[in-house]
Amino acid sequence: MASMPRVSFGIIALNAQPLLEYNLRALYPLAHQLLVVEGATQAAKSLATADGHSLDGTLEMLKQIQETEDLENKLQIISAKDEGYQTGFWPEKDQMSRAYAKRATGDWLWQVDGDEFYKKKDMEAIISLLEKDPSITAVSFPYREFFGGFDYVITGKWHLVEQPRFHRLFRWRAGFEYLSHRPPTVVDEYGVDLRSQRWISTPMNGNTDITLYHYSYVLPKQAKQKVGYYSNVTWTKAFQENEQWFQDSYLGLKRPYFLGERGGLIFQWLERYEGNHPEAIERLREDLSHGVVQEPLRLTEDLEKLLSSPAYWLLTRILRIVMIPYWRVRRWLKNVRLERKIK
Repeated sequence: MASMPRVSFGIIALNAQPLLEYNLRALYPLAHQLLVVEGATQAAKSLATADGHSLDGTLEMLKQIQETEDLENKLQIISAKDEGYQTGFWPEKDQMSRAYAKRATGDWLWQVDGDEFYKKKDMEAIISLLEKDPSITAVSFPYREFFGGFDYVITGKWHLVEQPRFHRLFRWRAGFEYLSHRPPTVVDEYGVDLRSQRWISTPMNGNTDITLYHYSYVLPKQAKQKVGYYSNVTWTKAFQENEQWFQDSYLGLKRPYFLGERGGLIFQWLERYEGNHPEAIERLREDLSHGVVQEPLRLTEDLEKLLSSPAYWLLTRILRIVMIPYWRVRRWLKNVRLERKIK
């Protein structure tokens, strides 16, 4: 353990239970620091207490782990008031991410959302890679995003074309700066983006891609919370009909080829997931099934019916095949037109 690269994990959290608790215990053995920024942004006021904290016991859980399990003093809990925001609310997620970045003392800064998990062997492979090649400046990960349950993933234009990987891991040194949360961007002491340097865009463990498992829409409370937050953000208008999306798409599956919450007729569909999950998620699933964790789950009969449809299977496979080449050609044509205008 002493020779391992020092990794500071940065996490922002609001109403992140029960996933966050399982995530923290999974990350703890590999962590130099666990920096958890807890609380709501201004756009998420309706989802928080009057002083800006979680409604579901996330803050209390963090304090309990800190008091009873954090034997190596790795866990730090950061609030808006710690950063001088006296109302208790954060302006936006940029400020939340910068709050953990400024406290990072590790050689690496690894951004992890409370609902983002990795398999243990993959995390160990990443740590080994960083140890062997300290010239690496950034690592991004392909991902699976779960929807409605642990056996279903959502995919489509957003996942295959717009954002096929998440930027999560960055070299960290004195003078480095966390610039933005969307997308996560870290620059060195000269202001140069780390992803323009020694960037690993798709890390491997042997012959297999290392995947980030994103359990963002498994629980109804997660989908409902995203609606409550994104419907009130000021930096985009793409989510203004999110309340309708929650009823029609997340709960109703009324537009099964356009399930994304970002608005418009953007192809996003469901596929069945039959692979293994990270160990922490398997423990959570077991605890949910035995009633150790009490959290309402989405009913899945309609998901099963949809995915049992031969027509749905065929059409979504065709979409998957044509999606990437179609958008590559479209972007190429757009660039050609731009070059002609410039000339």
